[in-house]
Amino acid sequence: MNKEHNDFYKKLRSDIQSWIKKSNRKNTQWTEYLFIAPDLFHLLTKLAIDPDVPSEKKTKLVTAIVYFISPIDFIPEAIFGPIGYLDDIALAAYIINDLVNHIDPQIVLRNWAGEQDILLLLKNIIINTNQMIGSGVWNKIKKRFL
Repeated sequence: MNKEHNDFYKKLRSDIQSWIKKSNRKNTQWTEYLFIAPDLFHLLTKLAIDPDVPSEKKTKLVTAIVYFISPIDFIPEAIFGPIGYLDDIALAAYIINDLVNHIDPQIVLRNWAGEQDILLLLKNIIINTNQMIGSGVWNKIKKRFL
């Protein structure tokens, strides 16, 4: 991970942890997904530079990385705080899941630094996306990026 991405990773992790501690939101419905946002970002960056990932798939990975970093998206973090990362998480999950369906899943597993089972986590995020960010927002994201 280059310095800019590493700094973003650290800032993301710090922002989410601080927000959850300050606002006592440890048990909110989407806290589990917010906690893994930095790990998903890290996975996207690792996969984008992995030589075993086909270049046509790397384009989507880079799209998700840019979406994570961009202050302007469908649920902006500047307005909604860390809850604004839920759309980033959904997009990352869909793009990584698509990758898993087209390459050896071991490539994803060896790049995953998180503690949870990434394949199960992706499945759960995908199942809950409409409820998590709303079908209207999700349809706009799919239309634009998928």
